[in-house]
Amino acid sequence: MTKKALLFVLTFIFLSEIAVFSFFMLQNPVFLQDTVAMNEVLWAVQNHQDAAGSHENPTDLDYVVVDEKGKILFRTRNGLSESVNQALMHGDGILDVEADGKILGRILFHNDTARRLQQGYHRMALGLGLLMLLQWVLCIGLYLYLNHILIRPFRKLKAFALHIARGNLDIPLEMDKHNLFGAFTESFDLMRSELKKAKNAEAKAAEDKKELVAKLSHDIRTPLASIKAVSEVGMALAVSRQADFPGPRPDSSQRESMHREAAQREALRAEAVRSYEQIISKADQINALVTDLFTATLEELHRLPVVCTDLESSQLRILLENSDYLRRGTIPTIPDCLLHGDRLRLQQVFDNLFSNSYKYAGTEIYISAYLSHRSLSVSIQDSGGGVSSEDLPLLKEKFKRGSNAAGIEGTGLGLYISDFFLREMHGSLTLENGPHGLKATVTIPLSGTV
Repeated sequence: MTKKALLFVLTFIFLSEIAVFSFFMLQNPVFLQDTVAMNEVLWAVQNHQDAAGSHENPTDLDYVVVDEKGKILFRTRNGLSESVNQALMHGDGILDVEADGKILGRILFHNDTARRLQQGYHRMALGLGLLMLLQWVLCIGLYLYLNHILIRPFRKLKAFALHIARGNLDIPLEMDKHNLFGAFTESFDLMRSELKKAKNAEAKAAEDKKELVAKLSHDIRTPLASIKAVSEVGMALAVSRQADFPGPRPDSSQRESMHREAAQREALRAEAVRSYEQIISKADQINALVTDLFTATLEELHRLPVVCTDLESSQLRILLENSDYLRRGTIPTIPDCLLHGDRLRLQQVFDNLFSNSYKYAGTEIYISAYLSHRSLSVSIQDSGGGVSSEDLPLLKEKFKRGSNAAGIEGTGLGLYISDFFLREMHGSLTLENGPHGLKATVTIPLSGTV
């Protein structure tokens, strides 16, 4: 059976049920009696007035003949109304039997409306039962048909989608192409094929990228080693250089001038030594970061390792000095304690904080350090005006930057990475708006408290 034929049959059955209900609902429950037959009975009774009890019933009507005193003269069967009052209660028809203008008796005709209604209801129930049975059979057929053309294909599609979600792109979607959804499901199988191709291409690109990063990481080390070696030579020369005073013995005024020049040269030499130390320190840091990149690429690590050791708090001064290469802050006295942290990662954290201050504020930087019973906190604050209250909670999220960062180069990863490193050390990074600008507080746990 086609879809259109099935729909037509179901519609016909539904309309038939409505028609049957409507027919019986609109029927007048009061059935009119046959007046012609009643007159025939009246004529037969009147022609046998003297023997009304022995006349023949010329019709199929049921009735009772009573005289004027209510005595029963004739009945067609038992169970009929036997008095005028009963006849009125049952809605029976009543005709007077007259002769010479006098009422000799009455004929009480039985009203069989209830029987006819009951018969009609039985017929209606039988008809509706047959229609409902046919409708039920057709609904079962419709369900089986829909299960074949709709439900089963979508169940296969669901199982196929689970395979796709799990990354299994080798199992094809087997469907009947002549099915209602054949072309639709075929497109899903084509999608699976394209996804498999894209996945293979992505895997190859990832392998190529890892190989490229590994090569670049290796190649970066060569010039980096040269920079460090040249810096070490320069620092050694600056340290070993001595003031040279050739010529005759100078007088007192010349000696004073020469002492001033020597002091200036000594200050320059000290500054050169410090600069070389910073270059060497930064070279070591870059080398460690390149090593991380090389290791993460080869071993497919999802995050950089944080290796915590016992760290003397005095080393924080070196980290802060290395980060503040523009000398915009004054390093405070660091309380003596033993910290639990990763020196390399802490250097990255401070580098990010000072770099952000240089880039977004460009003002003097205020640094403070204070000790609690479980941690050491270092606060770094500038006078750049801070950020909006809406932006503040988002700064530590990946790729999130404040509204004041428009037009300034950046990726929005520095604070995210810094926060990750500190959490790995069981410390924290707190950002808040200070009196004049953004205040970043680095909290490092004390050794033995983790």
